[in-house]
Amino acid sequence: MLLLILLAGLWAGLQNSLAGGGSFVTLPALILGGMTPLAANITSTVALFPGQVATGVTGRRLVSGVGGLSFRALFGISVVGGAAGALLLLNTPSSLFARLVPWLVLFATVVFAWGSFSSRQLGGGHRISPRAAAVAQFLIAVYGGYFGGGIGFLMMAALTMAGLSTRIAAATKNALAGVMNASAVLLFVASPQVHWVPALVLGAGAVVGGLAGSWALYRVNEASLRVAVVCLGIALTVGLFMRPL
Repeated sequence: MLLLILLAGLWAGLQNSLAGGGSFVTLPALILGGMTPLAANITSTVALFPGQVATGVTGRRLVSGVGGLSFRALFGISVVGGAAGALLLLNTPSSLFARLVPWLVLFATVVFAWGSFSSRQLGGGHRISPRAAAVAQFLIAVYGGYFGGGIGFLMMAALTMAGLSTRIAAATKNALAGVMNASAVLLFVASPQVHWVPALVLGAGAVVGGLAGSWALYRVNEASLRVAVVCLGIALTVGLFMRPL
């Protein structure tokens, strides 16, 4: 089973580097390994965090605020929102979270598909104020601390609609994803829901997969990868709705 988790980590790291959506792989792998959905979600968040930090650090020179809203302000909003979402998750009964997971995965799948194949939505014509961007970032951070699937595309939509170019928005999004998960991880590390051996195996695989993704960035058909991610999300959603967890 640890081999399966290692392979899931490799795939998730590669996928996050190229297209995002690595949690679509790690969540079912950890559930198949015998964890409850709540424990799987918390363990996955902790395990994938180092790779997110590495990605954020790599593009740190491109990060930016939006309008009159500085990056430091976005940083603080993400920390507070991520912590709020994590506290909400830690106080959610495992049985309730198990019932929520299919809906969360469905939402994340729709967001991923929307962000992947409706490029006009990302910065396409509509603009929001810095204040609206701050509110959006806080809500995204709460969701990110609680579940996290699809946060990349939610942030890309908000940041580009606030006026950032796609490249700057992507780098800022990567940095903020690490920030909001940092506050969640700080709360999760003391939780008995973290399964440390699978987390370490998954994290090691994700780091290697992320490095491989950096190499493969211009060698892999990203459109095909995105289609595969959406298909996996649909299959996982259907499976979770049909299977009592």
